[in-house]
Amino acid sequence: MSGLSFTLNDQQLAIRDMALAFAADRLAPMAVEWDRNKIFPLAVMREAAALGIGGIYVDPAHGGSGLSRLEAAIIIEALATGCPTISAYISIHNMVAGMIGRYGDAAQQQRFLPKLCSMESFASYCLTEPAAGSDATALRCKALRDADMYVVNGVKQFISGAGVSDVYLVMVRTGENGAKGISTLIIEAGTPGLSFGANEHKMGWNAQPTRQVILEDVRVPIGNRLGNEGMGFKIAMAGLDGGRVNIGAASLGGAQAALDKTIKYLGERKAFGKAIGEFQALQFRLADMATELEAARLMIWRAASALDEQANNATMLCAMAKRFATDAGFAIANEALQLHGGYGYLADYGIEKIVRDLRVHQILEGTNEIMRLIISRQILGGTKS
Repeated sequence: MSGLSFTLNDQQLAIRDMALAFAADRLAPMAVEWDRNKIFPLAVMREAAALGIGGIYVDPAHGGSGLSRLEAAIIIEALATGCPTISAYISIHNMVAGMIGRYGDAAQQQRFLPKLCSMESFASYCLTEPAAGSDATALRCKALRDADMYVVNGVKQFISGAGVSDVYLVMVRTGENGAKGISTLIIEAGTPGLSFGANEHKMGWNAQPTRQVILEDVRVPIGNRLGNEGMGFKIAMAGLDGGRVNIGAASLGGAQAALDKTIKYLGERKAFGKAIGEFQALQFRLADMATELEAARLMIWRAASALDEQANNATMLCAMAKRFATDAGFAIANEALQLHGGYGYLADYGIEKIVRDLRVHQILEGTNEIMRLIISRQILGGTKS
């Protein structure tokens, strides 16, 4: 997509169709079972990686697909039509791979990226702490220098993939309080002192584990630091810009699946002698759902394109798109449940799972309240759009 064109080119259409087919064939049929039994389908995700989905915007020289942020958003949306939970984890994994690809040195890229792109290794992003969520600059996880090592102590909270992932991208405090004292370390599974809390019992996202990451005198080589000391907050926020677009895209996919199920249901379900989809009141509700979904998709595409163009207002547009798309996605899924009546409340129909999965998208990658803060600060600071 370039300029004011709102159509996908042939390559992008092929990428979308590939991801939609994978979602329909390999994710959707098992999504309810994975959710019910808390199964993290590693083998299926490796199948996705074989299609180039493990390192979407990593350089092909390191095993990645070298695609744009717009194309990544298209893929994540398509995967989420099959299972928002798995699509969201793949987004997080790609965020880590992309950060190593962008900020890592040649040795780090060679060491970590091929296995991340093939999903031989899985990755987790570790920023949030028990007492530092929305205010990431207040993180306390400390890394003290000891010759050519860092000794790390602290706890990270709400970490997707924790306990299963092989690579943990951890934001730590190496200096003064505030953003300037934060650095980024790559910590590998099996490092002495690295352990995990219990798997959290959650409302949704049950097909991926969420646990604390506990660091007790974990010794990490300086060679595992991503970028220079003090760059960690910048690196974390740059990763989150893309992560916010992707989580918004995952909301689009879940909402699209819910809308598609609803269109089919309203055509089949009869009341008062005719299909309930023939009632104008319900038709208007479908029209509103489809309109909100299309508006959200346009915002996601614009924000993704701004990232690709490295536009000055990209961070604001990503925040806007994340806020709008995750709110709209949840509202559409919730409306779909209502239009299904009692059947929407039953697990076998898959609607209630989408509602539960999409609810957390309004919280993670920065709450939607924080998105409003980012937007308002940039508007009041005179950022040009």
